[in-house]
Amino acid sequence: MVGILFLLFPRALHGWYEPRLEDTCERSGNHRDSSATGLGIRDDNRSDLEKPFTDPGMWQCSICAHENDTSNLSCELCGVLRDLSLYFNNISETEAGAKRRNKYSGVSVLARSLFAPSSTKSKAIIFSDGSQDNRNATGNKQATMDALHKTYMPSKKRHINIVPFKFDTPSPDDMVTTGLKSSRNFRKAVQIKDSVDATGKKMMDSGILQTEKDTSMDPCTSAEVDKLGGTSSSVPSSNQQVTPILDHELQHLSLESKPKSSKPKIKKPASISEYKPEPWMLQSEDQEIRRQLNLAIVGHVDSGKSTLCGRLLHALGLISKKQMHKYEKEAKEKGKGSFAYAWAMDDSTDERERGITMTVAVKYFDTEKYHVVLLDSPGHKDFVPNMISGATQADAAILVVDASVGSFEAGMGVNGIGQTKEHSQLIRSFGVENLIVAVNKMDMVEHSKDRFNFVKLQLGIFLRSCGFKDSSITWVPLSAMANENLVTAASDSRLLSWYNGNCLLKSIDSLPPPHRDVSRPLRLPICDIIASITLGQVAVCGKVEAGGIRTGSKVLVMPSGDLATVKTIERDSSSCNLARAGDNIAVGLQGLDPGHLVSGGVICHPDFPVHVASRLELKILVLEITTPILVGLQFELHIHHARVSASLVKILSLLDQKTGKASKKMPRLLTARQAAVVDVKLDKEVCVEEFSALKALGRAFLRSGGNTVAVGIVTRILDEAKV
Repeated sequence: MVGILFLLFPRALHGWYEPRLEDTCERSGNHRDSSATGLGIRDDNRSDLEKPFTDPGMWQCSICAHENDTSNLSCELCGVLRDLSLYFNNISETEAGAKRRNKYSGVSVLARSLFAPSSTKSKAIIFSDGSQDNRNATGNKQATMDALHKTYMPSKKRHINIVPFKFDTPSPDDMVTTGLKSSRNFRKAVQIKDSVDATGKKMMDSGILQTEKDTSMDPCTSAEVDKLGGTSSSVPSSNQQVTPILDHELQHLSLESKPKSSKPKIKKPASISEYKPEPWMLQSEDQEIRRQLNLAIVGHVDSGKSTLCGRLLHALGLISKKQMHKYEKEAKEKGKGSFAYAWAMDDSTDERERGITMTVAVKYFDTEKYHVVLLDSPGHKDFVPNMISGATQADAAILVVDASVGSFEAGMGVNGIGQTKEHSQLIRSFGVENLIVAVNKMDMVEHSKDRFNFVKLQLGIFLRSCGFKDSSITWVPLSAMANENLVTAASDSRLLSWYNGNCLLKSIDSLPPPHRDVSRPLRLPICDIIASITLGQVAVCGKVEAGGIRTGSKVLVMPSGDLATVKTIERDSSSCNLARAGDNIAVGLQGLDPGHLVSGGVICHPDFPVHVASRLELKILVLEITTPILVGLQFELHIHHARVSASLVKILSLLDQKTGKASKKMPRLLTARQAAVVDVKLDKEVCVEEFSALKALGRAFLRSGGNTVAVGIVTRILDEAKV
């Protein structure tokens, strides 16, 4: 590029590299007289392109507008002539040549021709090949660079031959680039060459680095290398052969070696029939200890769920008088004196400020028969996803209903579906069969039997439609704030006049014991990721749905597929050595990157991993919806603690709810209270099991627009991801 510029503007480039004599004289104060040049240039011969100037000793360039001394015949910056018209007048070739050599020897003819104005008086130019010059509409000459070069260059310099680059051989830039690349990769190439075995190929660092020993190439390979950029013919042939191979190999190298034990090869899931539980998992049947009962507290917002839990714990002596006095004082300062018992469950500042439960609070208490894990679920519709994540661990549930006029109707959803209905449907979908209906705030209706029977009638019809049996539903009238019929029998005469059943605590003890599945491999869905001093920085919590776990054992964390070792186990904030199905525990892990843990993952047996899928077949029941469900619907899918965006791909069939058989193939849409088999596609993989294999990991909930639109089960895994 510099060479071409030098041909066009030799004087300008000369000024870049060497100081001109005139400039040196001017800086020293010795100005040259323009009349001393003897060129005899007349003022009337100035070009029209030259702009007038005020300083008689300076002239302005018509191209770059630079101010030049009158002694300079060309611009100091760009090299353009002061008077271009001299070279386009009808003068003899000899005289013109003399003037060009004497006056403008510092500027090439080609440069002057580029900046010269078109003139009708100019002679026709005959190029060296005998062809006459062509001009376009603007009067500019048109010809090839080679023809122009031969025409305008002096005869003694015409030996320079400019030919177009054909790109069929490596250019000088390619040669330089190849040389630099080879020098940079020399050490890497030596390492690769040393790692080659006798067969010609060898894996390095667990299969990451690979190269070839034999660098000999056949003609076909050499031709391919030339197409890729190759090397110049001046480079030795051995280098020509080795360099492209090294370049190709280095482009596919990974400098980071993978730890050998970071991601083991996961075996194909073996048949569940091959699994045999270890003896320590069955020892609990011989020990006389309380069974654990996970009890979810659900219901409409402001029905008194948190107050009921706090009052129950206080009555059982699990909240001291000092602590209760503190709650009462803080609640009065906030202007919420009636929330004192609720603050025993709502610990966060946001929950206390807003006066609602936002997350699932966990507390423990013992009865004569059970060790109860109390799961206080949020009732506000904005926090239903949190309710799903927490209450999915429930073995039984208490549905709290506000008996006061207007509040019960709001929970039933007069103007739509309320949280009393939605929570009832969700609880039944969790697999909960035994339900206690706590008709709260009976003191607000003066313990009226009629009001109690009205609530029982209206809600009972809906609960039966959800799948609850009458024999599995227990109705308990109470008043949490007044401590009426909670842990002891009712004392109010108005209530005793028509109710003689059990109090709430005895009703909990009368629940049938939950089934614990220890005959299947370990399944521990991750509810949350935690960190503590006793558990360490890598710890999770959740309910053991199947199998057992103990300290020191190896477990597989899905969906990442990483192996980890169980460091510690805590149950009810106390350290223990083992846990079995049904226990809510916190597990500290070691040998695992905490970034590989996600809420909704599953800790499982190394030899029997859980399925990871991105496409499922579901059997669903559509809830009370106003807008039909169409193919392509975007919704949020909940499976145990996992939450993922999904879309409805197909509606495979419509089911008869009485017989369960398909009544219509490929329907266009689904409406309220219809059952169907659908095909859904997930945006990312989730850990899942078919409902027939493990119920806890085979239940699904579909939510759209802030409402639960359908509940269902996983009938088939269509697209299992390869981890």
